[in-house]
Amino acid sequence: MFARRVVVVGAGYVGLTTAACLASLGHRVICAELDPAKVERLEQGDIGILEPGLTDLVVEGAAAGRLSFVVGVAAALAEFERDWDPTEIVFLCVPTPMGVGGMADLSAVESVVEEARDLLPEGCVVVNKSTVPVGTAALTSELLGRPDVAVVSNPEFLREGSAVHDFLHPDRIVVGSDDQNAAERVAALYSRLGASTVLTDAASAEMIKYAANSFLAMKLSYVNAVAELCERFGADICDVTEGIGYDRRIGQAFLAPGPGWGGSCLPKDTQALLQLADAADFEFRLLRATIDTNTRQFQRMVDKVRLAVTGSRTGSLAGRRLGLLGLTFKAGTDDLRDSPALGVAALLRQARAELVGYDPGLGPDRLDLDPSLLTLVHDPYAAAKDVDAIVILTEWPQFRGLDWHAAAGLVRHPVVVDTRNLLDPDVLRRAGFAWVGVGRRTPAAWPFRSNGAGERNGRPSSPMARTPNGPG
Repeated sequence: MFARRVVVVGAGYVGLTTAACLASLGHRVICAELDPAKVERLEQGDIGILEPGLTDLVVEGAAAGRLSFVVGVAAALAEFERDWDPTEIVFLCVPTPMGVGGMADLSAVESVVEEARDLLPEGCVVVNKSTVPVGTAALTSELLGRPDVAVVSNPEFLREGSAVHDFLHPDRIVVGSDDQNAAERVAALYSRLGASTVLTDAASAEMIKYAANSFLAMKLSYVNAVAELCERFGADICDVTEGIGYDRRIGQAFLAPGPGWGGSCLPKDTQALLQLADAADFEFRLLRATIDTNTRQFQRMVDKVRLAVTGSRTGSLAGRRLGLLGLTFKAGTDDLRDSPALGVAALLRQARAELVGYDPGLGPDRLDLDPSLLTLVHDPYAAAKDVDAIVILTEWPQFRGLDWHAAAGLVRHPVVVDTRNLLDPDVLRRAGFAWVGVGRRTPAAWPFRSNGAGERNGRPSSPMARTPNGPG
């Protein structure tokens, strides 16, 4: 494999992972970032995000002289020119957030293209790594106005919390371009990985990313709907998903029910594909139902909490104190973007509940967390103190190892609403808690002894415990 001279524009999750991993494969990589303070931190090995293995790769790449950071794309392109070795490939890894109407906002892509247009060396290849709408490669070529510069679509399939592993051990690599030579040059960057490679046109590569993420979202919405059916018919979603997951046509991935799906990709990608379908005069009813089902799931979790705390699906949560365990959109990351945990929290707050939250991935100064939504504490037991219920919203494995007997002595009412089915119900019951899952069979009787005076085990009984078969 030949080592290539690569510029990566953007040092977010995708850009930094791409830069560090390409450097680890032997390429010479310069990563361009607009924020000078961030560049300075990256030069010191401070990546600023929770991503296992990424710090080590950044430090190793810099020490080996294969990875460096500069401010701005112009400086990055000039860096190679000074060595008389022009840049060969430029990756665009800039934000493409959801814009007006749900379509991806391409302003960052357009800005970088305009800045780099006259600076790119002849024969260079520009790669769209960011998730972009179908047709963006053609738009990029048009904005460049450089027939000598090819544009390639090379979508990323990185999961936050396992981005390094996903990059170095991919299921597949997708490379699309109307210039076959350019596509092969980009595919060659990954040759050491030995992964299956899909070489196609640019529009198909762009569609693959949206189609993949939207399919995963549909799978999650489907299993959440089946979990609700399980509750209504007395079936157990864990047994159901095990039974269908062994079917190789279905598989076991993305079959865990929860409070809804979110994060930096699925919400914006499903909305973007829906907008693309609308623009093509195609009514994508299945995808629209997927999104609507997810929105409904947030409210369904609130209804579970309401029933667990008040004994009624219409009971008031005003003034009720709730301890939320987990706020990030999934375990293993510090990312709060479109977190279903925060979606549920917002609805609980609208119901005038008082919220206290804890998350292992969040430090003390999170400016992107609205203080009017909840009080962030830095100890799970502080989140349990004097609450009417503990609500598990993110599947952090650390929560399984909590001292639940100690937590039972802190709460006002011993109730756990486990929206991730993370905890062992028997462990919770032995600790004195009533446990409520999603799509799970509930016990006929809660493990409390009534003294006939509205108390169980010496403490006021939860209204939830008076429900004949537990909460739904």
